Formats: sequence, structure tokens, C-alpha cells
Amino acid sequence: MQHTSKLPNVGTTIFTVMSQLAAKENAINLSQGFPNFPSDPVLINLVQQALRENYNQYAPMPGAPILREAIAEKMKYLYRRTYNLETEIVVTAGATQAIFTIISAFVRPKDEVIIFTPAYDCYAPAVEANGGTVVPIQLKGTTFAVDWNEVRSKISSKTKMVLINTPHNPSGTVLSKKDMEEFSSILENTNIILLSDEVYEHIIFDDAQHQSAALFPKLAERAFITASFGKTFHNTGWKMGYCVAPKELMDEFKKVHQFNVFSVNHPMQIGIGNYLQDPQNYLQLPAFFQEKRDFFLNAIKDSRFTWKPSEGTYFQVLSYENITDELDTEFAKRLTREHKIASIPLSVFNTNKEDHKLLRFCFAKTEKTLAEAAKILNNI
Repeated sequence: MQHTSKLPNVGTTIFTVMSQLAAKENAINLSQGFPNFPSDPVLINLVQQALRENYNQYAPMPGAPILREAIAEKMKYLYRRTYNLETEIVVTAGATQAIFTIISAFVRPKDEVIIFTPAYDCYAPAVEANGGTVVPIQLKGTTFAVDWNEVRSKISSKTKMVLINTPHNPSGTVLSKKDMEEFSSILENTNIILLSDEVYEHIIFDDAQHQSAALFPKLAERAFITASFGKTFHNTGWKMGYCVAPKELMDEFKKVHQFNVFSVNHPMQIGIGNYLQDPQNYLQLPAFFQEKRDFFLNAIKDSRFTWKPSEGTYFQVLSYENITDELDTEFAKRLTREHKIASIPLSVFNTNKEDHKLLRFCFAKTEKTLAEAAKILNNI
């Protein structure tokens, strides 16, 4: 059989490449973004209880009522915005499924979607699989700042959607209130949809406030906001997330969602819905992860790497410009083979593979793992 690929340029992801290499070399894996410590036993017990109570058949298509109600309460509590749990909230099989479904519901051939690079690697393929055209805007240098004048220049009559991610993976930067206000003024009086990937909303540091699109009325009225319980509650393997949006947008999302997923894991929804009844289960996360960030950075303070402390996410970007001139992809592989520590090179996410000699390390690990990693980095 012969066919033409819809994604001819997509190969094995860098996450798979580096994790496989880490396993082969028996290296400490700080590449792929997953914790190596367990979920809260309270949450595990709540899911087990739901299994025993026989929540083992299909959940309602948009999600279990207890979970949608908890999401609505959380959005109102944190961002002062009310989402209708019947018409504006859908539970999804992780944020990645939500993102793919949003794009599938709205993007047609030749539509343009603006994406800021370095970008998480699921964004562009979802656009291309639906016949859309990616319009990349490269964040600036090693600060990852947005040039809002460039954003204005890239918007055209073909622009269907703009996709943002804050806190930002892979850079660990966050968009400020001023950034979001500027963005709001750009999109006002357009029909452009905003897809705001906010999976790290609860992992933000130094007493900063996450600037959700929900906080800005002119953005919220056009925005899908996606989030991840896997990232939030240390269980990425559960693939459990959600999205919120105004009814007129969510109506179109549901038309696709009901046929590519319909509904997601029921007992986990019940467990998470009950777990969210105590806001401290997510309010304590900034301090929890900042302690890990600070431990890691303090442990490598005598190394030859340089950095700006991560502002959010559980990733820390390190510059190796004082160590070698190697391409980041080659240096990352050499670190894994020769020094037994795996990271992610940032150039693979950049427009035209821009290489600023930066590697991303995941610090969602135990202190023991972080101390072992620091010892290696200090000897390079």
C-alpha cells in the first residue's frame, strides 16, 4: 500500500530519544518531565474507594459532575471567573488530548495558527494534521521574552488561533500581567481563538501569581484553557486533564470530543473530584516545588553551568556556554553517555533549530536523585 503521510516531518520525539538513551546508559534521567516520587496516598485511597464503589462504567461525556463542580469552584476561587459546569467544562485524557481536540474542532486547511517557540512538541503536529499552517514566533534569546510588535505583524486574515503556554515549557518562564494585557489588546475585536496551555498553573515560584487567561475578560471570552491533573498531582501516567471555555466554543469542542474519546477514566475522576474539595492540595504546590528548585540550584552553585532561576514549571534551564561550543543536541547525548545524566536540548523546539547552548533539567525528583545529579554536574 502507498500513502502520503499527513505528518512527513515527524519522527521520534526528543523525549523518547533521551529517555531511551538514559535507560541504555543507566543514567539519571532528568530529561522527560515526570516525578520519581509517589502521589499523595490520600488521593490514591480516594481512587481506590471509587473503584470499590463501582464507578467503573462510562462517565458522563463531559466528565463526572463532582469533578466538573470542583473545577468550576477552583477557577472561581483562583481566577474570579465563573464557568458553567454543564456547558463550559470538559474532563479530558490529559491536556494533550484537549489541545488536539481543540485544534481539530476549529482549524481547517490553510488556517494559520501562531505558536511561540520553543514550543512543546505536540502543538505543531496537531495543526499540521488538520491541514493548518503553523506561524512560529521565536521567543527572544535566553530571556524568552515576547516581541509583541512581531505578534502584531504576524496576525493576518488567515489567523485562526494563537497558542500560548504559561508557565512555559521548556524555558520555565512566565507571562506577566503586562504581557497578558498587551496580548488582550492585540486580540480584541478579532475572531481569533486563544488556546492557553496552563498545565503548570500551580507550579509557580517566588510568590508570583499565575496570570491565567481567565483573569482577563477580553481573553477569557475567546479562550480555551487547558490544564493537567497529571502534572499537578504527580501522576502523569493517569493522563487526566480538562479544559474550560465559553459555551459557544465548548459546543464545537464537544462535537469532536464525543467521537475521539467520549469520556475518560471514571474512578480517577471521582477520586480527584473528592481530593479537590481541600484547596490546600493544590495551594501548597508552589512551595513544594520551589523547595526542590532551590535545593537543586544550591547544589550546583559551584558548577560551570549558569542559569536564571526557573519562574514556573518543574524545569530548570542551564546554560553550558562556559563549558563547550558543542551543539546542544550533541552535548546532551554526550552528557548521557559519558557522565550518566540525561537532559533535553532546547534547540529542537526552536524555529530553525536556534541553538543558545541551553539544556532543560527536570527537578521533580527526590532530593536523593537531585543530589546525585548535582554531584555529576559539579564535576563537568
